Amino acid sequence: MKNLKAIALALTVVFSTLSVAAQTKKVDAAASTINWVGKKVTGQHSGTVNLKAGTLIFKGDKLAGGSFTVDMTSLTSTDLSGEYQGKLNGHLKSEDFFGTEKFPTSTLVFKTIAAKSKTVYTVTADLTIKDKTSPVTFDITVNGNTATTAFNVDRTKYDIKYGSGSFFDNLGDKAISNEFELAISLKM
Repeated sequence: MKNLKAIALALTVVFSTLSVAAQTKKVDAAASTINWVGKKVTGQHSGTVNLKAGTLIFKGDKLAGGSFTVDMTSLTSTDLSGEYQGKLNGHLKSEDFFGTEKFPTSTLVFKTIAAKSKTVYTVTADLTIKDKTSPVTFDITVNGNTATTAFNVDRTKYDIKYGSGSFFDNLGDKAISNEFELAISLKM
């Protein structure tokens, strides 16, 4: 009986130490940025979308997890202004693209993390847009209370096919690239 108590106490100490080692850091959504670039045959458009909430999980000083929610209703172009900006924003928020009325948020949940160096990690995450989930892989750099990454997303994996040469013929100079670029800076 004495040995069982000693083992139970030892396990309690081990599990307490492990749980203390994991630290969840809340991301400051207002101070963080998500920039996007979408390309087409005749040029490109760029803009922003706001982070709604997010956390990064660390074990000691190593990245161990993360999850994020993006406010798709905040999607806006920054390369246009006035009427043209309003038209593009309206089209991006429509069912042709992100359908933000029906799908106001998107999520990203880290699944696997591999350290490449002391501050750089390769992450595979589940990205959900329009209730469709597909994996994405990217490198993320963590320095102190800042984390940065840039990666491309194939929009057709999320049922966003408008203007895609992979699904429609004879688009000519109206074709839109299947991939859009994201550049993300997170502040904690």
